[in-house]
Amino acid sequence: MSHTLGIRQAQKQKTRQAFLDAALALLEEQSLSSLGLREVTRAVGVAPTAFYRHFRSTADLGVALVDEALGSLHPMVRTTVSATGDSEERITRAIELIARHVDAYPAHVRFIARERHGGVQPVREAIRAQLHRFAEEVKAELANDPEAAGWSDDDLLMLAHLYVDQMLITASLFLEALEAPAQERERVTQLAARQLRLISIGRSHWLD
Repeated sequence: MSHTLGIRQAQKQKTRQAFLDAALALLEEQSLSSLGLREVTRAVGVAPTAFYRHFRSTADLGVALVDEALGSLHPMVRTTVSATGDSEERITRAIELIARHVDAYPAHVRFIARERHGGVQPVREAIRAQLHRFAEEVKAELANDPEAAGWSDDDLLMLAHLYVDQMLITASLFLEALEAPAQERERVTQLAARQLRLISIGRSHWLD
């Protein structure tokens, strides 16, 4: 009996993932607010009623895509601002990690960039919640840095949000340069480094 339940659960998870994959592919060319339920079920090859065994609505599907796109990034974000290495090493490490992630998951990055200010409120709220969690984690890493001595919690959180926002900006820039010549990607790398360096300079003089 348990073996049969295990097979059913695995099949259910497989179908759920098929919905997520199909929706992500369809969202390459449109926003979530314009995505139709029948489009998704047609792409998966199931009846529309099957959708509701996995999601309450397309908004619910969008929230699941947010979790998939951002949920696994928490270790990477913490790594980009860890106290290991000097400021330039951290900047180089952050940009390399972001570039690799965009190369590996362009559809996820595009989805987040589009829907962060999109027309589906539950998805906007899910993205905002994930980004706030990122900022809290970055703040915890920054607090371990000797440079954080004397900083208030509010200021550390403000700085953390700056870093998170800059990571998103950098990811969007790499996304735009995905099919561009090598020199354009190098230009993005240099611009991202300068922007992160500016934040670091401001950080070092904040308590002056």
